[in-house]
Amino acid sequence: MYWDYPSVSPADRLSRAPALDAFKIRLSPSQAYAQLHQSYPPDEVELRTFDGRPAFQFSASDGRRIVYADDGEVQGKFTPEMALRVAAAWTGLPADKASSENITEADQWTVSEEFAGLRPMRKYTWPDGEQVYVSTVTGTVVQYTTRASRMGAYFGAIPHWLYFTGLRKHGEQWTRIVVWASGLGTLAAALGIVVGVWVYSPGKRYRPAGTASSVPYVGQKRWHAFLGLIFGVCACTWAFSGMLSMDPFPRLQEGNSDEIDARMEEGLRGELPDLGAFAGKSPQEALTQLDPSFKTKQLEFSSFSGEPFYLAIGAGNQKRIVPVKGEPEVEFSVERITEALRRAALPARLTQVRLVTKYEAYYLDRHGRLPLPAIFVQLDDEQNSSYYVDPKTAQIVQGYNASSRRNRWLYHGLHSLNFPWLYSHRPAWDIVALTLLCGGIALCVTSLLLAFQVVRRKLGQMARFR
Repeated sequence: MYWDYPSVSPADRLSRAPALDAFKIRLSPSQAYAQLHQSYPPDEVELRTFDGRPAFQFSASDGRRIVYADDGEVQGKFTPEMALRVAAAWTGLPADKASSENITEADQWTVSEEFAGLRPMRKYTWPDGEQVYVSTVTGTVVQYTTRASRMGAYFGAIPHWLYFTGLRKHGEQWTRIVVWASGLGTLAAALGIVVGVWVYSPGKRYRPAGTASSVPYVGQKRWHAFLGLIFGVCACTWAFSGMLSMDPFPRLQEGNSDEIDARMEEGLRGELPDLGAFAGKSPQEALTQLDPSFKTKQLEFSSFSGEPFYLAIGAGNQKRIVPVKGEPEVEFSVERITEALRRAALPARLTQVRLVTKYEAYYLDRHGRLPLPAIFVQLDDEQNSSYYVDPKTAQIVQGYNASSRRNRWLYHGLHSLNFPWLYSHRPAWDIVALTLLCGGIALCVTSLLLAFQVVRRKLGQMARFR
C-alpha cells in the first residue's frame, strides 16, 4: 500500500535528468537520422540529454539508436566507463566510491521478464547502500534500489506477490503457483463462510459451557467463527480478485476492442509526418520559444491530426505544446480533440463528451498520477467503448469497454478497494483498508492456531500408537 517494489519509472528518469541546452543542439532530426543509414522511418523520436550531451533517440521495431545532436556521432557499444558515469550521475555520488559487478542472470531486483532483453547489466553499489543497474544494451538505468526500498520490498511486495528469485525467474511455474494458491485460498474462505453461516444461530440455541451462544464453539474456535463471519467475505473476495490479476480466465477478456482503440489513437495522431516536417522549426527554435523558467528535460516529436508538434516535458512532468507552425500552447482545445475522435470513430457516433476535472469511478488514481483535466468520450459501438484523453498531449490515457469495465470492479474494486468516495476522502480509504487487513490477519492467526492444535493432537496420537 505504501512501499512498492523498487522500479525506475518515467517520472524518476525525468526528475534526475538535466535540462536540455538549446545552444548545444546543432543537428536537425533528419540530419541525425541520416547518420544511421536506415531505409525506413523511426516509430518514435525523442531528444534528451545522454551522458552530458544532447542526443536524439530513434526507436523502431529493431531497437533504439542514439545519435548525438551536437556532432552527429552514433553511439556504439556502452562501455563500463560510460555505464559508471551514467550510474554516478543518477545517484550524484562519486564514481570512484562505487563497486561494480556484471549481471548476466536474474537477481532479486531484476527477476521479471521486462529485464530479459536488457542483460547483461552493470550493477554499481555505493557504501550508503544505493544500487544502480545500467543496461549494456540501452546504456540507461533500468533499476535502482536503496537499503530502505529493499527492506520495504522484503516485508511487502516480495511476499505479497511471491516474488522470490528462485520461483519468479520461472515465469510459467510462478504463474501457476500464484493462480492455484489464490484459487485454493478463495475456495477455503468460501467453504468457511458456508460453514459459519450454516451453524450460526441468531436465537442462541447452543449451550457451550452452559451459556447461551450463537455458535457451538469456545476458545479459539469461537474467535475464529466470529472473525470469519465478519471478515470472511473480504478474505474470499480479496483472494479471488488477486487471482484475477493473473488472468486465469482468458474468456473474461474476450470482446476487447483492439481495432477501435487503434483507430482512435490513429485519429488523434493522424498520418505520421516524416522527420522533414519538423524542418519548419528546429528543436533549438522550439526550446527558445518556451519561457526561460520552463526547463525542458525531454523533447518528443509528435503529431496531432497529422500536424507535427514538439512536446516539451519539464520538471514535475509539466508539459508544453510547441507546434511547428505557431506559438507554444498549454493544451489542445476540447473542440479539436473531439472532432478528431468523431472522425476516427465512424461509423460509430460519440454519444457523450465532457471535461473531467476530478477523479471518478472509471478514472481513479490514489497517487494522483493520471492527468487532470481529461476529456471523456463515449461511443455507441458494439463494445460501448469510452476513452479519457489528456488535452496536454492529445493522447488516450485510459480506455474501457464492456469487458474491461467488469474487470475493473472485479479486480481493482475488490482487491484494492478502488472506490471513488474512499479514494477522494483520504484517510478514509486507509482506515477502511487497514481495518479489513487487521481483521484478515486475526482470522489467519486463529486459523493457524487451530491447525497447530490439530497437528499437535494427531502427532501425539501417532506417538502413543507407536
